[in-house]
Amino acid sequence: MDNEGSKPVNILIIKLSAIGDVVHTLPSLSALRNLYPDAHISWVVEESAADIIKNHPHLDRVIISHRKRWIKSLKGLRSLKKTTREIRSFIKTVKDRRYDLAIDFHGLFKSAVIVHLSRARRKLGYDSMQELSGLFYNEKIYENMGKHAVDRYLDFIRHLGGKTGNPEFIISIEEESKKRVEKLFNANHIDINEPFVAINPVAFWETKLWQDEKFARLADRIVTELGIKVVFTGGNGREKIEKIQSFMKQTAINLEGRTSLKDLAYLYGLSTLLVTTDSGPMHIAAAVGTPAVALFGPTDPMRTGPYGKGHTIIRREMECSPCFRKKCETGECMREITVEEVFKVVKEKAGGGSK
Repeated sequence: MDNEGSKPVNILIIKLSAIGDVVHTLPSLSALRNLYPDAHISWVVEESAADIIKNHPHLDRVIISHRKRWIKSLKGLRSLKKTTREIRSFIKTVKDRRYDLAIDFHGLFKSAVIVHLSRARRKLGYDSMQELSGLFYNEKIYENMGKHAVDRYLDFIRHLGGKTGNPEFIISIEEESKKRVEKLFNANHIDINEPFVAINPVAFWETKLWQDEKFARLADRIVTELGIKVVFTGGNGREKIEKIQSFMKQTAINLEGRTSLKDLAYLYGLSTLLVTTDSGPMHIAAAVGTPAVALFGPTDPMRTGPYGKGHTIIRREMECSPCFRKKCETGECMREITVEEVFKVVKEKAGGGSK
């Protein structure tokens, strides 16, 4: 509840990254706008995920942090004047409004510092001392880690007295994105109106990856047995998907590195379904209403699985899982997933060729 009885005029959201986490915060933005329809709402986000919220109808301003680039520059003693100038400009932008309310959805030191810089009257965050973040807030809520991230973030809105209802995911897709995707499809001789299965085989954690050979066999079976084209997407380097294609007997389209996040949202919205690792693209697909067949290993789908109905999680129940480890000697939890069980789900969902 607004414990001082006045409605915020200026609100600052801090959710810096990653892609999936920013997607998970979208329903809270919509609910916040419904609660405070006349407020000016700004969002501080890191560059890698900024595309998701650009031109969002409920946002008045997007403030982009280039933190990773700044750190790399400072450590390497390169372009110091330019980097220092950019950092000062960023801080000045964060301070140029007198915020009534700042909400730290991130809950780490790097985000809590921005809350402090904002000089907001109400500094709202989780009742946690993770990375000492709790020291920077004057208003706190309990963080229930047993909830999905989407519902956990919506607890902030409930605390403020807002209604959450059915979570609303809005990603504004510009005509430029639609034209780029359609151009890519035309260049690869794909009719954009025909059914296709998208596959995202990449992830930033090594432990989240499924074997290349298995992705190749799965893609071959989708093409040959279901008669549906396969489009690969991803963002970790073309070598990953090119290696998968080298194991394939059939032809598939590789759009890795050729799509923005908005492009992906449009592409996934057109696809019959997405077969994916636990990754940002998985959450983009869920946000636009596309069924995801998600392969999970070291992470917990109850907390960060694809949100909503129509998705299928494939994972092994193991004593060590979820371990949340980025390195593992065996990777057994992912290796145990078979091509047959994934294909069975894909066939059930896409066998008719329609979304």
